[in-house]
Amino acid sequence: MDKYQKSKLSNGIRVVSEKIPYVKSVSVGIWVGAGSRLETEEHSGISHFIEHLFFKGTDKRSAKAIAESLDSVGGQLNAFTSKEQTCYYARVLDEHLDLALDVLADMFFNSKFEEKEIDKEREVIKEEIKMYEDTPDELIHDVFSQTIWANHPLGRPVLGTEETISSFKREDILDYIGANYTTDNIVIALAGNVNHEKILPEIERLFGKKRPSSLKKKLEPPKNKAQYFNLYKETAQVQICLGTPGLPQEHPKIYPLYILNSILGGGLSSRLVQKIREDRGLAYSVYSYHSTFSDTGLFTFYAGTRLEKYEEVVQLIIEETTKISKEGITDQELQKAKEQLKGNLYLGLESVGSRMTRLGRNELSLGRFVTPEEVVEKITAVTRGQVQELAQELFAPEKFTIATIGPIKEANNWEQFFK
Repeated sequence: MDKYQKSKLSNGIRVVSEKIPYVKSVSVGIWVGAGSRLETEEHSGISHFIEHLFFKGTDKRSAKAIAESLDSVGGQLNAFTSKEQTCYYARVLDEHLDLALDVLADMFFNSKFEEKEIDKEREVIKEEIKMYEDTPDELIHDVFSQTIWANHPLGRPVLGTEETISSFKREDILDYIGANYTTDNIVIALAGNVNHEKILPEIERLFGKKRPSSLKKKLEPPKNKAQYFNLYKETAQVQICLGTPGLPQEHPKIYPLYILNSILGGGLSSRLVQKIREDRGLAYSVYSYHSTFSDTGLFTFYAGTRLEKYEEVVQLIIEETTKISKEGITDQELQKAKEQLKGNLYLGLESVGSRMTRLGRNELSLGRFVTPEEVVEKITAVTRGQVQELAQELFAPEKFTIATIGPIKEANNWEQFFK
């Protein structure tokens, strides 16, 4: 029997699973293709708000009872919201999978959204926003996306703002769920000691009752705006993000991009960590990463350093992108990056939660499961020439945007960094 299996409920909800018979646990996630990208500006943050409200009580269970339901059997229950997806998930011993599914289904279909709970959760999320704004090394990433993708939903923070959170009405919440929590936009993913055929009737009983519905929304990719922006804050460090438009999820050059990211800032031995931290002592934290979405992406470099050194750090990052574009990479770097990516992939698969996440995201985003073997095959096939060619495409000077947070009184012209 294939360890990866896929079925469709009577109403169109997809169910994907991976059987791992040597573990005693199961991770199950209810994935919805609804995140901050689908929000209007006045409803910014509503996806995340709804995620919170699903834990606040049903006709069958109070908020406390929901919290205690899986705690009492040593399980975990949680959720998260991203730009394009929301996931409600649980991890339990295999003998408690029926309970986990029952709790998730109850939250998913029977949440009451009482006014008192909505008002209470407003204050909780406002505190979450304040906490986030007091953490500049996290906030800088939102500032960067807002700078490069100004006036587009992908540029807005997932949490929303205090103003938008204050404005939500109960009917706004119900309207958003009705429009976006549609059966063709939902995936149930399971990984662990689970028998697909045996659990499918129970999933059909719990989730098949939702009427078939379809999401028909055309997404517009953002227009990138290359510029420099500083958010003034009296901080001990200047937080820096700079980067360029990246690649969407299914782009044919996505694997050369993974290699490029690994070499530039994907680990302790990467070029930027060695140059900026180890050789010059200019930053404690420096790295690069790529955010990928259905139709676009963002390649970002991050560093935090003292005020008098931030321009030097930015210049060093630019110099390294220019160098890799002109000179390419070595055979040794290519091989090391491939092994690093393979190691990260397989180490991540040690967790049933990680496996469930791969299943759910792949099915929701791509409509299929990308096996680890397929990923390794494509990583192995990447050449030095492909990496250099991609660097030349991504790191053209006119494509860079820079965002900073710190006590910079007079922000210099960002174009100075590319002279």
